[in-house]
Amino acid sequence: MLVLGLGKSGFAVSKLLLQLGAKVTVNDQADLSQDQHAQELKKLGVRVIGGHHPVDLFDQEKFDYLVKNPGIVYENPMVAKALSQQIPVITEPEIALVVSEAPYVCVTGSNGKTTTVMLTQRIMDHYLQKTGHHAYAVGNIGVPISEVAPKVGPDDLLVVEISSFQLLGVTDIDPKVAAIVDIYDRVHLDYHKTFENYVNAKLNVTRTQQASDYFLANFDQKDILAKEQAASPAQIKTFSEFSDQADFYLTDDYLCSQTEQLMPIKDIKLPGLHNLQNCLVASAISKLMGAGNDDIYAVLSTFTGAEHRLQYIGEYNGVKVYNDSKSTNIEAATVAIGAFNQPEVLIAGGLDRGFVFDALIDLFKQHVKAIVLYGETRYLLAEAARKAGVKRIIIVDELKEAVPAAFKETQPGDILLFSPACASWDQFKTFEQRGHYFVDYVKDYWK
Repeated sequence: MLVLGLGKSGFAVSKLLLQLGAKVTVNDQADLSQDQHAQELKKLGVRVIGGHHPVDLFDQEKFDYLVKNPGIVYENPMVAKALSQQIPVITEPEIALVVSEAPYVCVTGSNGKTTTVMLTQRIMDHYLQKTGHHAYAVGNIGVPISEVAPKVGPDDLLVVEISSFQLLGVTDIDPKVAAIVDIYDRVHLDYHKTFENYVNAKLNVTRTQQASDYFLANFDQKDILAKEQAASPAQIKTFSEFSDQADFYLTDDYLCSQTEQLMPIKDIKLPGLHNLQNCLVASAISKLMGAGNDDIYAVLSTFTGAEHRLQYIGEYNGVKVYNDSKSTNIEAATVAIGAFNQPEVLIAGGLDRGFVFDALIDLFKQHVKAIVLYGETRYLLAEAARKAGVKRIIIVDELKEAVPAAFKETQPGDILLFSPACASWDQFKTFEQRGHYFVDYVKDYWK
């Protein structure tokens, strides 16, 4: 087995493969001479090659599989060589989920999947603890599946966040419940090239399910729903923000199924319509897996948010502050900006991927009283704000400058929202790093 990329999942799947008796080679373009994980794998008998991609390795040795880091593009010379030799190219979930004794559910989507996974794991854990068992959140949420799968039993549950990058390298998974929260255009097209490719990758979450499994689909995205119905062999259940024709739906007052009211909306702690959808999907998955309304209520009435996903930071002089650094695209920002009824001071900006931001104009008009912009996209976002008639548009270079500038625009009762609408890579390595810095800058301002 050849493992390409020594990130968290590459390290975890290499150790799992060793436990399964495989002969493992790991390759990463980075210099691994001082890497602790590389040294640990070497001691375990793994051949580790760092600093370059040895394409000639394929002519010297026969590999049964190439297990690649999900973020590595298929144009990578090692991947291209493997494909040219008909060597299957897979990602870590393909191996980890096959060996898991525990059943699993999978959640994917353009936005909302992390919060949905966190809610589902908490609801199912509340349910399973009654019999001494547990649910574990794994996958794209930040915990490699391979790290947890060998440790769980048949009465536990894995709740898997799975990305389109991971799904593109998956050919044989069987979640008891699979859910696609939503699918939007202009997401990860630099990787998938076309929207059709992106949708097809997402559909891998259900293609190899069994007829006894469930697939949970978004009733409101009719074009995507038709593709899901054509692709899925499972029992299809639907959810909707707007229509009581779906199997699970929202009213003004309740999360509902066709047979009962699951949870009063007034008792849900997370803000925003999009989070009501996440709560609905998590509740639907949990009900399909056997949980009760008491389990749903116990979690939704107390959970206040995932880190960097409309995360409530606190209140300062009557201004509530939210960190939505996970807003790496326009669609995610659309959801966050529309989540509040109070006037908003918005901080946005980041990597320029060639998009214009006219899709945000109406939301700027309705919600944003002032906007502070930084990073590569600051002038593009400023143009959209001008079109929206936002009276106060402040442009700075860096996020560190944006935070105090934004506070100066606030009044008691306002929302200060950090929802960048852009990827982080112009100034930060990850959206998590960006979010941590934002929180630190806010706390520094409060001192």
